[in-house]
Amino acid sequence: PPVLIAQHIPEAFSAPFARRMDGCCQVTVCEAKDGQIIEPGHVYIAPGHSHLRVAKGPNGLICQLGQDDRINRHRPSVEALFDSVAKHVNKKAVAVMMTGMGADGADAMKRLRDSGAYCIAQDQKTSVVWGMPGEAVKRDATDEQQPLEKIAERVLELVSKG
Repeated sequence: PPVLIAQHIPEAFSAPFARRMDGCCQVTVCEAKDGQIIEPGHVYIAPGHSHLRVAKGPNGLICQLGQDDRINRHRPSVEALFDSVAKHVNKKAVAVMMTGMGADGADAMKRLRDSGAYCIAQDQKTSVVWGMPGEAVKRDATDEQQPLEKIAERVLELVSKG
C-alpha cells in the first residue's frame, strides 16, 4: 500500500532522511511534493516545513502540502494527515501511531477510527516515548497495540484482506 508519514522532523533533515530510507528500503521513499500522485509501493514523508494531507486529484489521491498554522505546536502534524485520511480514505485506511512525545494525532486518530479506519498504536514496551501512542490508547482511538517489530507485518496483513 502507499504509506504517508508525518514525522516531527526539522526541515533540514526531512529530505536527507527520505533519501537515506529510499536507499535502505525495497519500496520507493521520497519527501512528498505538493500535487504528487499517491501510488502503491511508495512512501511519502512530510517535508519538515509543511503539513502533509491527502486530497482528491483528477486521477486519484494526491499529496497536498500546506504551510498553514502549526497544529498541536507541530508542522508537520499527524493531526492534519489523519484528518485528511478520514475525509478521503476512511474505512480503507490503516493508521499507525508510533513513539513520540505529546498528543499530536491522538484526537484525529479517534476521528479516523470512527470513520472506519483500522488504527494501531505502538506498544509501550517498544516505544522510546509512549506519549503519542499512549494518548491514542487513552482516547480509545486504537483497535490494537503492537510491538515495533510486528507493525509492518500487521499492516500488510490488514491491507491484504482488502
